[in-house]
Amino acid sequence: MEKDSKIYVAGHRGMVGSAIVRELRRQGFDKIVTRTHAELDLTDQRAVNGFFENEKPEYVFLAAAKVGGIVANNEAPADFMYQNMMLEMNVINAAWRNGCRKLEFLGSSCIYPRMAPQPMPESCLLTSSLEQTNEAYALAKISGLKYCEYLNRQYGTDFISVMPTNLYGPNDNYHPTHSHVLPALIRRFHEAKEQGLEEVTCWGDGSPLREFLYVDDLANLCVFLMQNYSGNETVNAGTGKEVTIRELTEIVARTTGYKGRILWDTTKPNGTPRKLLDVSKATRLGWTYRTDLEEGIALAYQDFLSNPMRAER
Repeated sequence: MEKDSKIYVAGHRGMVGSAIVRELRRQGFDKIVTRTHAELDLTDQRAVNGFFENEKPEYVFLAAAKVGGIVANNEAPADFMYQNMMLEMNVINAAWRNGCRKLEFLGSSCIYPRMAPQPMPESCLLTSSLEQTNEAYALAKISGLKYCEYLNRQYGTDFISVMPTNLYGPNDNYHPTHSHVLPALIRRFHEAKEQGLEEVTCWGDGSPLREFLYVDDLANLCVFLMQNYSGNETVNAGTGKEVTIRELTEIVARTTGYKGRILWDTTKPNGTPRKLLDVSKATRLGWTYRTDLEEGIALAYQDFLSNPMRAER
């Protein structure tokens, strides 16, 4: 990318998209095109085609998605599949038809099998069954990355994909039941402290292992890959380090200042037992993360405190 390249960031108001915009601006890219959902419905093929025909972006970061935690994915799998597949196919297809020089598709580590080898290499994709609690979302993301791969093979495009681990940071969704685990915990422990509760009950038994990446680190990788990587195989984005959900809750409790007891509701699902990405490919390309988990959670908590309206979503 050149500094005056026209760059479209789809999903610029979301956690990932807004971080990519921040990173692009930090690096001196100022010709950034954005559209809100009200201005452009990405599930509307005609509208998306019209946007690309008029704007002709040279580079596209596809960070738009319908996202949610275990509860949201279980409650509305049809919605998650339809909306994600429609917006992905529309944007990727329009980028190809309008001569976009390069597109980067943002997926999720949930694309990998439930019982994948750990840490999970990019090559384990589609080798066995998916985690049922987020299968619909995973299938949509797999379709998006495969469509990029097929366009590369058939038409010689330069469309790449990156698969992040669990993300957190500024502009996250802190909804108590429809958010991902870390922002949900931040809100829960903050409110417990404010209300003087003696105990907080968390889902499952706390044993699952998870990896977390600060969203600004992901954005840095996304821009790095746009400038330094081409290929059909996706690139994993993570830290290569993992923590149990129990340990995570303890960090969040310390960060928020909560002093009460932490209980576990084992009637609720744990989700995938372990999710650790093999990040050796990104490392070989010359990239590594910068923000440690405790530092990142402290930054995320400050974002939560400074954005009270976001906490109500």
